[in-house]
Formats: sequence, structure tokens, C-alpha cells
Amino acid sequence: MSDQDNGKSGNPKPTGEKQELSMEKRLLLAFGLMGLVLLGSQYLMPTQPQPAALKTEQQAAPPVPAKAAEAVPQPAAPKGKPSTPAAPATAATALADTEERSSIAVETGVYRVVFSNRGATIRSWTLKNYKDSNGKPVELVNLGGEKLTGRPFSYQFRNRKPSADLNNALFQVKETPGRIEFNWSDGTTSASKIFEFDQKHYRTRLVSEISENGQALPHLLAWRGGFGDLTAHNALSMMHSVHYDSPSSKLIVEEAKIAKEGPVLTTGSFGFAGLEDAYFAAVILPEAGLTTDFQTWMDTFKSTGSEDELPHVGVAFGTQGPIDTTLFVGPKDLDLLRQAHPRLEQLVDWGWFSFIAKPLFLFLNWFNNNYTHNWGWAIVIVTVIINTVLLPLRYTSMRSAQKMVKLQPKIQAINDKYKGISMKDPRKQKQNEEMMALYQSEGINPLGGCIPMILQMPFFFAFFKVLSVAIELRGAPWLWVGDLSQPEAGMIRFLPILMLITQVLMQKMTPTAGGDQSQQKMMMTMMPIVLTVMFYSASSGLVLYWLTGNVVGIVQQYFFNKLAPMSGPVQAATSKKKK
Repeated sequence: MSDQDNGKSGNPKPTGEKQELSMEKRLLLAFGLMGLVLLGSQYLMPTQPQPAALKTEQQAAPPVPAKAAEAVPQPAAPKGKPSTPAAPATAATALADTEERSSIAVETGVYRVVFSNRGATIRSWTLKNYKDSNGKPVELVNLGGEKLTGRPFSYQFRNRKPSADLNNALFQVKETPGRIEFNWSDGTTSASKIFEFDQKHYRTRLVSEISENGQALPHLLAWRGGFGDLTAHNALSMMHSVHYDSPSSKLIVEEAKIAKEGPVLTTGSFGFAGLEDAYFAAVILPEAGLTTDFQTWMDTFKSTGSEDELPHVGVAFGTQGPIDTTLFVGPKDLDLLRQAHPRLEQLVDWGWFSFIAKPLFLFLNWFNNNYTHNWGWAIVIVTVIINTVLLPLRYTSMRSAQKMVKLQPKIQAINDKYKGISMKDPRKQKQNEEMMALYQSEGINPLGGCIPMILQMPFFFAFFKVLSVAIELRGAPWLWVGDLSQPEAGMIRFLPILMLITQVLMQKMTPTAGGDQSQQKMMMTMMPIVLTVMFYSASSGLVLYWLTGNVVGIVQQYFFNKLAPMSGPVQAATSKKKK
């Protein structure tokens, strides 16, 4: 193995490179565009109101990349344990194994970790209590690009590197229950790594020291290539470099492509730093106030089972002296994160509407644990409750839409009065003023038909975030759906189809003003199609939420139409126009 940086070299690149729109932003943009169409139709065609990286500075010797170490807080581990490297050069005592050992396994109640004594690196890190989409324990190590990236916890050096190739050195191994120690020395350079595992929690103490000629040598430990579980939905796109900037209290998440010109270096005081995907994290938890070097890498290679070379995120971390830190390698479960360290709860990013998303998750979780014992039914019940709470506002919106229908003859009269004038004509402003005066006199909000969608948007994005980050929904079944966190399996996805049908039905039941029937048909066709295309590749839980909202809306609209049926004058006006 050799340290590589994708054929590029140079100084650390600054963070902040422009990135593509996330799914969350694309959904917001889609809703925004639809809202503009609805808004524009109120003024432009009021006859038809619508219902609602930086490169390591290494020299000639072959460097070996590595995957960024995972770290988390752990109970105070005895700092006095022997973790010093082998005797310095003056002792002239060589410490090395005579053969490679690549199946050194350590097991705890939550982990199974397989080490290799070549470079004191890790070949496998599986989580016993979590399964991938194939029913196997989740594998966090991705060795698809091992020749390019190295294994997790390989060495990297920012400035001076040792004379020995430590990533290819055969370390001596000392094993005790819950602890494994690696030592190597050639009489000039000495290195040691110690891993101390918590038997019940997702915490590990990591100590790493290197000295040359008796002097400590600063270094980084790397975990590159992302995680090994590629069975999740959009697995690679969900893997990020992440660190929590303590001085600014800000969570910073970066995609791999920020390092496309070379590894990006960030130095500072971090609450935690490492790798994450939607449901798991491998981060270090530095001591408060300690200055840490943190790199983000992009490595392009073919993962196992992939036909294309794709960018994979990686990280490396270190200090200007020996490394002594805590690792958290495990699920982004709020309870488990709090057990490891309170600050790790920040790993769960609830998005823009966190003030809705987090309480929503807790509410869903409570329903699931106490009543439904199924996340799908919990989503259904909570959606019904939300729509019931919003019923007064929805009723106001329905009344506003019905008033617009009754007002159609007067609206048509104003339009006829100014028929044929251009948008630049000063009289257009007069037309708009008359229209607004008419609305005010009748107590109508011209945007009333948009209110249901506007009200649903915060809850929609909150549900989107909850279903994207809550590990409890990973693999959660509902009726024929095998995993609510992913799109339906199979060629035909029934939830999006049912959503399309209910969306069309609800729009047909909602009162609309007369006028240009072609525009109304276009809107009634466009809106459901846009939503269906948007939702077809979304998680099944999100589609279930929207589908349930449609069904509740249909029921509410049915009873509203029965209690306040369409008045006769509108029908007469429509008939007159047809003549």
C-alpha cells in the first residue's frame, strides 16, 4: 500500500466549494415553483383561482492513505496504561513480527472488529445489532479501494515523515480482554497503537504514538473510502465528512467533492469529527480545547458490486503530538449517542424545520412504542392527528375557495372590462386594484386556495428529515412495504400510484371558479404529475405520509361539500358561457 492523493499534490484546500442542490432543496424549489404558478394564476388569470482537501505534503517515499478513524466519548479510560512506543533509537531494540496476521478479531457486545498487524490497521468493523438490506451485520469498512486508500487507521503525515514505512510494517500484537496493543520499532523509529473497547457501548479509546530518534512525530490516522454498507438507498450520496465546530456551535457537513482538487484541511477545536452516513457515524471526540487537524478526502474507485468509479469520502485526524482520544463507531440513535457523550446528539441533523422535526420524531416514536408497534401505522395516525389539528385553517381555506367560485360573475365582468390590454398598459394596474377591492369587499383571501399546501410544507420537510435520519425507521416494514426508509422494491411502486389517484380525486372535489377550462385541466394534471415524479423515488414513509394526508383531505372535502354545496348562480353563469 502507498499513500496516494488521486495524483494531486499541494497545500490544503479551503472548505466551502459549491455543491449541487440537495434533495431537500430540490423539493423546496419544486413546491416554490408550484406556489408561484398558483399565486400567478390569482392575478394574471383571476377567473380561475386554484385550490389548494488539501494534499499531504509528503516526499518521495510511498505514502499509504487510510480511512479516517471513528471516534466517540468513552468512560474515563486509565491514562496511565502503557501506550508508549517501542524503545527509542538509543535502545537499538527492534520490535517486529515475522509474519503477517490479518485475522486478529476482537469482539464486544456490540462490535466485531478484525485487525491486521500490517500497519496496525482494521480490515472489518461490523455492528452486531444492525443488519444491512441483505440481512447481514452492517459492515463499516469499505475495502473496495484499499490499494488506493489504505485501511482504516493507516498513517499519514502532513510534514516530516519517518524513515520507515509504518503502513507496511508488521507490528507485534499483545491481546488482553477488551484491549489490543500494537508495537513496532527498527531501533530508530518506534510506533504503537492501542485500542481499548467498551464492552457494552459504542466507545473505544485510541492511543497512537510515533517517535524517531527519541522525538515525538506528529501524524494523522485516516479512514478513507467511506463506509462499507452500500445496500442503503443512495448510500454514497449520504456519506459525508462531518465535524462540530465548538467555538461557533456549528455542525459542518461536507460531501466528498469538496476535496476533488486534493484533501481539505481544517484545524480547530472540535466537539467531534469523522465520517457519517444517514444512520451511522465513526467520529473522534477530542478533549475540550484541544486543537485537532482534520482532513476531508475524495477517492474515486469502484466499490464492490459497482461497475462505475465513483467518489468516496474519507477523513484523517491527528494532533501535533501523540493521539489519545475516544472513538464513537456506531448508530446515530439519540439514546445511544447521549450515552456515549451528550454532544454527540448534534450528529442528528434535523434540518431547517428542526423545531418541528425533532418533536415529530419523539411523537412518532412514542406512538410506535406504546400503541402501534409499527412505524407505518404510527405515521398514519400522527398524520391524521396533524390534519385534524389543522382542520380549522383548512376549513377557512375551503370557505375562501367557495367564495371565489360564487364571485366568478363579478370577476368575469372586470376581466371583460379590461379585455385585450397588455401587461405594460397602465390600465392593468387599475384592473388589479379593482380586483383586490372586490376581494376585500367580499372578505376573500385570493391566496386562500394555497393555504393547505403552505401549511403542509413545514410538516412535509420535517417528515422528510425524520425519515432520512431516524435509524429507527431503517428496515421498518409496513404491510407490503419492506423498508419505510427506502422506495418500494419491485418494478411497480403502489404507494406513489395511490398517491397520484388520491391527489387527482381531491382536486376534482375541490371547488374551482369557472373560466378557462383548459388552464384548470392543465393545473389539475400538472400538479399530481409533478408530485408523483417527485415522490416516486422518495422513501416509502414519506409517500405514506402524503398519501394519508390526501385521504384525510378527501374525507374532509366530502363533508364540507355536503354541508356547503355549490350555489346555483355559479352553475347558471357557467351554462351561460357555454351558450
